[in-house]
Amino acid sequence: MLKPTIPGPDPDTKTPKFKLPPLACDAHCHIFGPHAKYPYAVDRPYTPPDAGLEDFRALHAKLGVGRAVIVNASVHGTDNRVALDAIAASNGAYRAVANIDENITERELRVLHDGGFRGCRFNFVRHLGGVPDMRVFDRVVQMIAPLGWHVDLHFDAIDLPEYAKMLARLPVRYTIDHMGRVKASDGLDQLPFRTLIELMQRDEKCWVKVCGSERVSSAGPPFVDAVPFARRIVETAPDRVIWGTDWPHPNVKVMPNDGDLVDLVPLFAPEPELQEKLLVGNPARLFEFGTGQ
Repeated sequence: MLKPTIPGPDPDTKTPKFKLPPLACDAHCHIFGPHAKYPYAVDRPYTPPDAGLEDFRALHAKLGVGRAVIVNASVHGTDNRVALDAIAASNGAYRAVANIDENITERELRVLHDGGFRGCRFNFVRHLGGVPDMRVFDRVVQMIAPLGWHVDLHFDAIDLPEYAKMLARLPVRYTIDHMGRVKASDGLDQLPFRTLIELMQRDEKCWVKVCGSERVSSAGPPFVDAVPFARRIVETAPDRVIWGTDWPHPNVKVMPNDGDLVDLVPLFAPEPELQEKLLVGNPARLFEFGTGQ
């Protein structure tokens, strides 16, 4: 038995007061193991408790989520089978974002594409290993471009200004995780958040995930101090924002309840038309839901 180094999610998911629209998409979530079937990478940065497909489905049934995007977590390394198998069993309801490196072949990339993957992820955050090899990054970006994939980017907020020019030069669309991981107590005028908003304003390739309120919040549950940041993001580029739970919430300081996170959505996007874009239309476009795999 592996001993977890991080806690699991809150097992008592609340039923949200806010009713998600039909086909609402949790566009940033993970499946961990079970490690007996999907072994964790030897060089993983943490060891989670298993959070498998059965628990994943139960969560979304409780929340009213109809679609999901599985972001293959660093704990699985470049082994994407856990997400590939989940998509195959989802009857078209799931897509995924892969972890890959320069060793992947075009044939292997095509297998992932045909299996429902529509992007790949790179971590730049320090607690997950820091800056990737930029030579590998550039090569992978060139490989995914013909498939129409995007690159999913996980930054520490303090580093966003440093990478702004690099992002603007990317030849593919990109998503920025967790509202850029900005710190709520630093206010809306902090340089990292201004950088994020400027990217959204100037670069049509830039998408942002309004998830991770528990990571942005400085005040703690119910994380409402993250709302002004999410609201500004949604207003800035309503056609290029997506939402997710980040279940099962690896490496958080305070474990959220996913029902509470759903109830933040109408604070981010009070208008029904914005809710529809954030939860249904935008993820359907980015991840090609409703089209053949």
